[in-house]
Amino acid sequence: MRRFYLPLLAAAAVSQSALADVTLPKLISDGMILQRDQPVKIWGRADANEAVTVRLDGKLVGRVTSPTGEWSLTLPAQQAGKAHTISIKGNNSLEVKDVLFGEVWLASGQSNMELPMERVKERFPDVIAAANYPTIRQFNVTLDYDFIQQHQDYPKGEWVAATPQSVLKFSAVAFFFARDLQQKYQVPVGIIKTPIGGTPVQAWMSEGALNAFPTYMDELKPYQQPGHVAEVKAADKAKNDKWYGDLTRNDLGLQQNWQQPNVDDSDWQTYQLPGLWPDGLLEPKEGVVWFRKTIDIPADMAGKQQKLMMGRIIDADQVFVNGQQVGNITYQYPPRRYTVPAGLLKAGENSIVVRVVNSQNRGGFVSDKPYWLGNEENHLDLTGSWKYKVGATAEHLPSDTFVHYKPTGLFNAMIYPALNYTIKGVIWYQGESNTGHPSDYHALFANMIQDWRKHWQLGDFPFLFVQLANFQQFHQQPVESGWAELRQQQLDTLSEPNTGMAVITDVGEWNDIHPLDKQTVGQRLSLAAQHIAYGENVVYSGPIVQSVQAMGNSLVVNFSHTGSGLKIKGDKLTGFAIAGSDGVYHWAEASVTGNKVELTSEAVPAPLTVRYGWQDNPENANLYNQEGLPASPFEAKVN
Repeated sequence: MRRFYLPLLAAAAVSQSALADVTLPKLISDGMILQRDQPVKIWGRADANEAVTVRLDGKLVGRVTSPTGEWSLTLPAQQAGKAHTISIKGNNSLEVKDVLFGEVWLASGQSNMELPMERVKERFPDVIAAANYPTIRQFNVTLDYDFIQQHQDYPKGEWVAATPQSVLKFSAVAFFFARDLQQKYQVPVGIIKTPIGGTPVQAWMSEGALNAFPTYMDELKPYQQPGHVAEVKAADKAKNDKWYGDLTRNDLGLQQNWQQPNVDDSDWQTYQLPGLWPDGLLEPKEGVVWFRKTIDIPADMAGKQQKLMMGRIIDADQVFVNGQQVGNITYQYPPRRYTVPAGLLKAGENSIVVRVVNSQNRGGFVSDKPYWLGNEENHLDLTGSWKYKVGATAEHLPSDTFVHYKPTGLFNAMIYPALNYTIKGVIWYQGESNTGHPSDYHALFANMIQDWRKHWQLGDFPFLFVQLANFQQFHQQPVESGWAELRQQQLDTLSEPNTGMAVITDVGEWNDIHPLDKQTVGQRLSLAAQHIAYGENVVYSGPIVQSVQAMGNSLVVNFSHTGSGLKIKGDKLTGFAIAGSDGVYHWAEASVTGNKVELTSEAVPAPLTVRYGWQDNPENANLYNQEGLPASPFEAKVN
């Protein structure tokens, strides 16, 4: 028995030793930025009743024991300035080095907040090259979710300072926001980055907050049952494996090697690129289509590495140059920026072949995107005539169940572990995923803000959010719009204390849900922070509707946040529509008088309601204040 007993004793000793070690959460780590000018908590785990001592730059902060082993101590308020070292000693000793005090903001939401600087590098090359900011630091929280338990810590993560290399992984919006604040206040700025693409607001709400919304509670409950998440994922995998497997087996292009440059394409049809393919090209509507183009490469380009810009493709693509694959992306949103390696291009004729797989509705090449081969200064245009041939058709592929979109999962795993960390406030960019059911967004969003503040126990800290950008086609006549309704719901959320909204209906892109101008977004959030968080007397918002009055056959709209006065961009004020008791909207003649706008329409003799910028893409909304900030879209009735 002895030969079994001794190893067991050794294992027990190792286990007890491991339990006795003081450990820190991932956020409490080298290079962290702590909130200046207010007490901040340092916390961790130790053995039960283990004495833990914390020192700041060698000076005793405090000593604590805990019967559970979960301990915390509060550092006194510190000004921004030099780097500090925090020492923690229990049965073991730890040091957290290069600690700065400054401004700490949590950045969250969905993909437009998540979008990294790498995705906008062609738009801001000089900004990236100059991004040497050792006191702007980001802690990146990776995707994690849990529908049952609230996580105490993140599985990984570290504080990273902004350099030309590391900044490529920073949230672009958050980086521009942080850079603006640092330049103004000359203090370190820390960003805790938590956004996840495609997520609805309810995924970021605690179960306690969700209790007010029975529909979403019912959606949550199955995911709290053991094994349900695994079953859903397995069903999605089986569905996708079969669909893509069948498509691959049936694809004539793969069978006959259509990617090769010497393929006989005399029976292929002509296609004008860019553009989505026409109805009827695929019957059924989904499947794979091959596109090919022969181009002449001049001698000075031959043999050299070149950039291949293929815009944006719906949905998945594989791109071949002279028979060699140079890139592929599996979903529609990322820009296609591929590298053609040195030695592949030759002087004279070369082939480019694109295999496009589309699983839902029409596929193709998005317009008003770059399609060229070469470099920014010298390139060959790839738009125009291509050839195409259908490789295979397939039935519609049902959408996946994105498990991490379900209610509460992201709050439990990505927000809860940060609740002990003192923050100045939150910047939030989200809402696109709620446009399909916008009517309850204000209630959900306001509830979430209240709940986060309750959990953080820091009072009504500033909560700054981005209104949805303009997106999709402009309509010549007034229309209903889920995007416009959600913008109204966001506008209504300004009733919550210490909230601010950045209006960006002038910086979106009709053909891209992820517009590239994240600098303007960050700057407008920074303006809101300067006023709401730091008490600056600055114009931080564009005009906001205040009241609507009926004056005979006209409406008079009063605005707040007019700054130095209202301003029209262009020759004529547009974007306003009015309706009478029938609820039918007509474009209005609009004129500015002081801080008011007067509206009339021959088609509406007795107007009762007004809409401004009420479209998915309100490109005709051109009311600003003199400081250059756009008016928020809205719907309002006569007071």
